[in-house]
Amino acid sequence: MRGTSRDAGKAEALTASGLQGQIADPDRVGTVLDEIADVTLVFWLMGTATGEGDSVAAIHGPRLERFMEEIVDTPVRGVVYETGGSVPRDVLRRGEQVVRAAAERWRIPVSVVDADPGEVDAWLDAMTAATEGLIGAGRRG
Repeated sequence: MRGTSRDAGKAEALTASGLQGQIADPDRVGTVLDEIADVTLVFWLMGTATGEGDSVAAIHGPRLERFMEEIVDTPVRGVVYETGGSVPRDVLRRGEQVVRAAAERWRIPVSVVDADPGEVDAWLDAMTAATEGLIGAGRRG
């Protein structure tokens, strides 16, 4: 499993936790796309993203739209989008609309998880259920 962060120190922490920690910036979608070779599921876990308001809104809006457009011709077969967290609700709802529109347009299976990342056990249960749902989505006839 691969995990990305804009921060080299956090990427190292991801590696220490057992993931392949990579540096990628969702504000520069190409850096994220570079990391999805051989990836089946993408988790857009930006519900607690920090930074300037316009920048955070962009990664839930136009950057996410571009990302969804670009994954059509990749091995990605599902996306989990996080709507729980500290980012303003209207920004997260916009991101949810982007993901759902892409799911309809390109038939990309998606799951939207609204669990609070601060409630670790409930968040993990919700993410696990989303993963299991998407893995099974490819087997439905």
